[in-house]
Amino acid sequence: QVQLIQSGGGLVQSGGSLRLSCAASGFSVVNHAIAWYRQAPGKDRELVGTITRAGVGTIYADPVQGRFTISRDSAENSVYLQMNSLKPEDTAVYYCYGVPRIDSVSREVWGQGTQVTVSS
Repeated sequence: QVQLIQSGGGLVQSGGSLRLSCAASGFSVVNHAIAWYRQAPGKDRELVGTITRAGVGTIYADPVQGRFTISRDSAENSVYLQMNSLKPEDTAVYYCYGVPRIDSVSREVWGQGTQVTVSS
């Protein structure tokens, strides 16, 4: 089954850190780009950052540049979002997202979402 399963998140004080995990099944995160999005209450879903296929790199949105880091573990077939120096405006539901190409068919896959709450 092709899916992304998230873990991590929770409540943290401003300035704190959290790490989110996104475990893939049915496809390899090494061969596909994985993105992180977030959606705050009353706002549109926005891109946080992307880790491209292995050997290419990462891209971050301006609001999180320098504070968030996306990484990949091929052995765990997982992607991680390390969030440091968290701010109340980072409060949102975070989602990982991929478009694996399997048997010549591309399909969109979203994680189930993880709540991150940053208190001031």
